[in-house]
Amino acid sequence: MDKALATLLAISRSQARQLVDRGVTVDGATVGPADKVRSGSVMTSPLPPEAIPLAAEPVDFVVLYEDGDVIVVDKPAGVVTHPGIGRVAPTLAAGLLHRYPALRGVGEPGRWGLVHRLDKDTSGVLLVARTTEAFRSLVSDLRRRQVKRVYLALAHGVMGSQTGTIDAPIGRDPTRPMRRAVTHDGKPARTHYEVLEVFDHADCTLLQVELESGRTHQIRVHLAAIDHPVVGDPTYGSRPRPFTSPRIFLHAAEIAFTHPRTGETLHVVSELPEDLRAVLDSLRSIP
Repeated sequence: MDKALATLLAISRSQARQLVDRGVTVDGATVGPADKVRSGSVMTSPLPPEAIPLAAEPVDFVVLYEDGDVIVVDKPAGVVTHPGIGRVAPTLAAGLLHRYPALRGVGEPGRWGLVHRLDKDTSGVLLVARTTEAFRSLVSDLRRRQVKRVYLALAHGVMGSQTGTIDAPIGRDPTRPMRRAVTHDGKPARTHYEVLEVFDHADCTLLQVELESGRTHQIRVHLAAIDHPVVGDPTYGSRPRPFTSPRIFLHAAEIAFTHPRTGETLHVVSELPEDLRAVLDSLRSIP
């Protein structure tokens, strides 16, 4: 039961067991985490955290741009974008609702106003819609790949070419539900990269990365798939290194999009945070 629930909801086995303990039934009978589940059974479970109404609460973040239609936030590292299984609070979504109460009702419950998301330990630009009309327009542009998103990533190893494109479908890792992987039946995903700086002595490369699609963990999965995982990423194979990084070295540095009301192209930039800047300074100081 716990393995089936973990796979269905993309959560860990321990989180699935907690949900089972709260009361899960299969074909009307209460089950335990070790019970067997047959294909075709009907399962009911308690509401996951994202279905619980989002409560506003203060969360620190910087606003890079705002008007009556859109907000561009500089998300700090360590802040979860929105509630999910095993992650209820504090979240950027709760902080946005605290600062902008009128966001409630815009977009999806539990993630009001959010047009896309960033991983917990990824910092940088995040796009938020303030009206339903703006939300629909921006989500549509995102799906049609008309929103430009540029990241800075420090990758292990020295790339074989100055530029490159990783075109490989991404789906759920069949053996570890919390991870994603390159799979033959995954959703199409394409990542473009350009080498900005090479640190031969530390065997790593600073990359500018642009997403053509936007799958969960896309940059991390794609770079790991070509044997150049992101420095500081414990999930997708970060390697021992002769320097320290306080977290995953991945920052959403730029976003460019068409304003949903005026049609103007807006370009917003987030400077590299101090913790990641210190990593580069350290690498550059090594002879």
